[in-house]
Amino acid sequence: MNTVKIEYRVPYADTDKMGVVYYGNYLTLFERARNELMRSIGYTYRECEEEGWMLPVVHAEVDYRAPAHYDDLLEVTAYVKEQRGVRIEIACEVRRKGETSILASGFTRHCFVSSETFRPVAPPEKFLESIK
Repeated sequence: MNTVKIEYRVPYADTDKMGVVYYGNYLTLFERARNELMRSIGYTYRECEEEGWMLPVVHAEVDYRAPAHYDDLLEVTAYVKEQRGVRIEIACEVRRKGETSILASGFTRHCFVSSETFRPVAPPEKFLESIK
């Protein structure tokens, strides 16, 4: 299974009045890690679009366990949780670097669609081979 870990230093702009990372920003962290996961298996989103397909998010879930704060160095892990038919789920976990406790975890579900019609399409074989 392909797994990617990225680091992200929390800027002040990502925090709310309580001094913690705003809850919606975790989905942005998931996207950052997902982009690097795609790159690691040989596809960038740009290449997907050039080949005529896209992976829009059709569902997202986040479980918040503990807050991250300004200037924390986070480690975000992403991996393919499941791929079935035209759908794929990419799981993410967020931790402070060097710690084992998970601050937030969840997944995004995507659907392979044609970039011309926005209708579901079968995943490219090259993509399926690269995630095995």
